[in-house]
Amino acid sequence: MLLAEILAVLMVAAVIAALMAGYPVALTLAGVSLAFAILGHALGAMNFAILGALPQRIFGVMTNDVLLAIPLFIFMGVMLEQSRIAEDLLERMGRLFGSLRGGLGFSVVIVGALLAASTGIVGATAVTMGLIMLPAMMRHGYDPRLAAGTVAASATLAQIIPPSTVLVVLGDQLNNSYQAAQLAKGAFAPNVISVSDLFAGAILPGLLLVGLYLGYLIAVAWLRPASCPPVGADAAVAKTGLLEALLAPTLLIVAVLGSILYGVATPTEAASVGAVGAMLLAARKASLTKLLMPVVEKTTQITAMIFLILIGATLFSLVFRAFGGDDMVHRALTNLPGGVDGAVLAVMLAMFLLGFVMDAFEIVFVVVPIVAPALLKMPGVDPVWLGIMMAVNLQTSYMHPPLGPTLFYLRGVAPPEITTRHIYVGIIPFVLIQIFALVVLWSMPGLATMLPHALYGR
Repeated sequence: MLLAEILAVLMVAAVIAALMAGYPVALTLAGVSLAFAILGHALGAMNFAILGALPQRIFGVMTNDVLLAIPLFIFMGVMLEQSRIAEDLLERMGRLFGSLRGGLGFSVVIVGALLAASTGIVGATAVTMGLIMLPAMMRHGYDPRLAAGTVAASATLAQIIPPSTVLVVLGDQLNNSYQAAQLAKGAFAPNVISVSDLFAGAILPGLLLVGLYLGYLIAVAWLRPASCPPVGADAAVAKTGLLEALLAPTLLIVAVLGSILYGVATPTEAASVGAVGAMLLAARKASLTKLLMPVVEKTTQITAMIFLILIGATLFSLVFRAFGGDDMVHRALTNLPGGVDGAVLAVMLAMFLLGFVMDAFEIVFVVVPIVAPALLKMPGVDPVWLGIMMAVNLQTSYMHPPLGPTLFYLRGVAPPEITTRHIYVGIIPFVLIQIFALVVLWSMPGLATMLPHALYGR
């Protein structure tokens, strides 16, 4: 028993070391797990035959109705990116707020929230806003640190505001963990947590973050006006164009998110509607014949990356549990000082630190199946609240230095006058805002549970 637990700890350490050395995540998870399975079998710590369950698990992943929403949401987001709908919205919103001190920053945050609710893809939002807004902000005298930080943070709103692809996979993994926790407590007709629950739970925290970002920009505009000067704009012309640009994404948000929240469609069905809607909107801007091939190629690449990580994480989880790692984690969390609060705090801290070397999908697939069942066995831990706490925490993994993916997306499209140091320093206040939002959510769990309770009675 002791040998098996030692091997479980060493396997986790080996994965982290390999990731820090730069090896691909999916191959690292699968390769290290397979190597430790062979070692564990040779030392008598586990039976290699347990890997016979892997094909069935992979088949279960590939036929999971919930996960079918991922390629459809990705297709929707990429189609909107390629069709220049997002660009029109950014340019017209910028003209509307440009006459205000800090107005371009306000535009970035508001458009970031709208794009998040209509695309759900952080990378696409970061690249689009970086290409359009960063040159404009620099041209009008914005502090490069403020400009870079605002664009990077606003792009990550696509991770928390529905229909986020991260919320889809988090909902699936959390539901599995919740059912396992209930079965362990003797409930043989367990309740479920759906992606719709997490979508509803994420709306108020997402709006809270938007408000905090805008509050920070207002404070900067008041305390350091030279860092975000106003830009001349014709508000009447901007309003006319803005209404037209707002119509398309607003209709898509209502069709997709509204149908999910009110139970008209499942997330997968709503994602299908969103994909078709994005094609219809794109057809107004450009030829679908030209757009379709690059959109399908990019969708396939992103989807394949996510599912390859999921397969590697499935093997990792199987071997980790064969070593008794899940029982070890449960004992460790239960014995922490502070009881339930201490356990949740330890998991939040661990996820925050893992964000320095892993992205959100990797943490969801690897960490959540290990820690969530243990947390959900504890009294008073609401699964929706826990899921939203994890989601807000994981949002920081997209933007905190040195390995936040959004920072690299931005570095690739930023104008020459914005350096890597500007991006890294500029994002720090927004990371602190994220931590403050976590504290608020911890203190006021109703922010996450109020809407699911009102809509679904849970």
